[in-house]
This record gives sequence, C-alpha cells and structure tokens, in this order.
Amino acid sequence: GNLHIAKGVTLEKAKRQKKINKRNRKFLHSKGNHKKKKKKDNLQNDFFFLARQDTFMENYFTSQRDNIFRNVEVLIYVFDVESRELEKDMHYYQSCLEAILQNSPDAKIFCLVHKMDLVQEDQRDLIFKEREEDLRRLSRPLECSCFRTSIWDETLYKAWSSIVYQLIPNVQQLEMNLRNFAEIIEADEVLLFERATFLVISHYQCKEQRDAHRFEKISNIIKQFKLSCSKLAASFQSMEVRNSNFAAFIDIFTSNTYVMVVMSDPSIPSAATLINIRNARKHFEKLERVDGPKQCLLMR
Repeated sequence: GNLHIAKGVTLEKAKRQKKINKRNRKFLHSKGNHKKKKKKDNLQNDFFFLARQDTFMENYFTSQRDNIFRNVEVLIYVFDVESRELEKDMHYYQSCLEAILQNSPDAKIFCLVHKMDLVQEDQRDLIFKEREEDLRRLSRPLECSCFRTSIWDETLYKAWSSIVYQLIPNVQQLEMNLRNFAEIIEADEVLLFERATFLVISHYQCKEQRDAHRFEKISNIIKQFKLSCSKLAASFQSMEVRNSNFAAFIDIFTSNTYVMVVMSDPSIPSAATLINIRNARKHFEKLERVDGPKQCLLMR
C-alpha cells in the first residue's frame, strides 16, 4: 500500500526530545530510590522505583516508610520466576503489603511473574498457577492481580496496558465516546494509544479481528518507526497505510494520546477520515481535562 508520513518538527525540538529520552533512560536504569512526577492534565503520576538491594529495601521500610507508602494508588511488584531467593522475595513483598495496608489500604496490587520464557514451555502454566495462588494467599486481606510476563513476547505489553487502563479515572465515559466516534465515521476499529509508551488505553471494534496480538505488534512497529524518525532529527506525527482492502490512520489525537482508525471501505476518502479525526480532538481533549483522582504508581 501507499505510506504517507506527516512533516516532522524542528531540529531544535527533536534535540530537546532526545535529551528528555536520555534522561528518562538514565532514570529507569538507576538502582536507588527515585521519584518522578509527570502531570497529564487530569492525572498526576508519582513514580517510585524501589531497587531490590537489601540496603535500599531496609531503608524503605524504616526511615522512608511513611513517605513512600502514603497515598499510593497502585503497587506493582516484579518477581523473577527463577529467583533463588524466593523466601526473601516473599518477605519483602509482604513488608510492602504491610506498609500499603497501613498507609494506603485502597491501593490496587499487581504482581508480575517475570522471565517466564526461561521456564520450560510445558511447565509454565503450572508454575505460574502455583505462584499466583501463593501471592494471592500472601496478599490477604488485600487482593492482587497477577501477570506472567516476558520481554520476548506480548505478555509484558499486555500487562502494562491492563495496569494503565485501571489508572484512567473516566474510562467508561472514554470508551462510550470512542464507540460513538467509531460508529459515526463507520470505522472497523478505533484505538487510543498512550502517547509516550504506545500502550493501548482504550479501543472499540465493530468487526471481529483475527489477530489477538495486533495491538502489541502495531505498538512495536510504531516505536521502531519513531526511533528511525528521531535518528533523522524528526518526530513522528502521523501515518496512513492503504491498500485495496483497508486503510489505517495513526495520528496525534490529544496531548496524551495517538489515535488509530481502521477502515475497510476503500470508497471513503482519506481526507474525510482525517477531518473527522481532527474534529473529534477537541471533544476528547475535554474528556482528559475532567478532574480525576491523583494517581501514584509504586514499583518494585
């Protein structure tokens, strides 16, 4: 099909974005206790990345306990499925839960059983089920949701999308409006991606789709394409892919999202779809500005 790429931004803006990305990578790979704030109109996220080194962990539960675990909305705890210190892992997890129960009893709890690709394929279901049962038992009276994850397949993307989905304060209203938008423009499917991570935060489909992993695949393709754009001192803004059977449009939507619209009717001109996307922007921007609760992510 034909590929149409929108014009890039200025070199100065691209360089500024490159510095931001470099700073974020440094933050994500550091091993200490760090705090990062990112305000998104109606959503302010405070991220605490808690390193697993014993000295840091003891510090979290003594001098910094009340500061770190107060007003937490979400706890994400990552377990290495092949860890040789499972007992210690569970001890630290329970310490986190005790602090959460005392300071933020309404927090949502998520556990990632990670590196599942290292487990023999015929043992994965059994091992994950055992870990999930143990974690749910240890989490009482709190409830936890468990995900089996690996960097080598779609599971990690799916887990993060599920977590981000629960951080959206007006998600039902968003989904209802997305459905109305799809029906009005006669789209087969409409998706909203979070702008920085390209995680799917909402979608609506009018027709059944065969590929259950299409979101992750599309996200990876676009992230690689964005990387290619950055190497050319440009910033990805929009894309159109079209052949005789369908047309797909990806475009900047709100200040926090990209939208993807899939059409199977080739008689609908591209210009009409792009105008509809542009006209819907203001409406969805208003939805983002609706006051929502302050959200705090706590990650181990």
